[in-house]
Amino acid sequence: MPVTLVNPPGLPKTDAYSQVSVGTGSRLVCVAGQVAWDAEGVTVDEGDLAAQVEQCYVNVGTALAGVGAGFDDVTRLTVYVVDWTPQKMPAFVAGVTRAATRLGVTATPPATLLGVAALHVPEHLVEIEAMAILD
Repeated sequence: MPVTLVNPPGLPKTDAYSQVSVGTGSRLVCVAGQVAWDAEGVTVDEGDLAAQVEQCYVNVGTALAGVGAGFDDVTRLTVYVVDWTPQKMPAFVAGVTRAATRLGVTATPPATLLGVAALHVPEHLVEIEAMAILD
């Protein structure tokens, strides 16, 4: 496995993500921001943040699998959520949990969550991009 997740002493430990990842592979994988589209490009569950987070993670997983990678190879995630407020955290976590169960993974690489005013279409509430490394 080319990625080691680390929570160094002196930094807070969280169940949601690791503080650091160390990649030792030789091929960098960059996954474009994935939104809540199904395979036909139709937005799923308009207005439902948890369902859209789940679909985004599933789409990231599909993109990774397409190049022979998986969530164990992910070095970092960047998440963009429209009109983010802390009150949205339970729905966000619910979506991540459902996606992890559906994919059979533990998705805890380093991550950054950013609140944004809007995404490319108004029905999308979240977008997730990933970086991974392969041997």
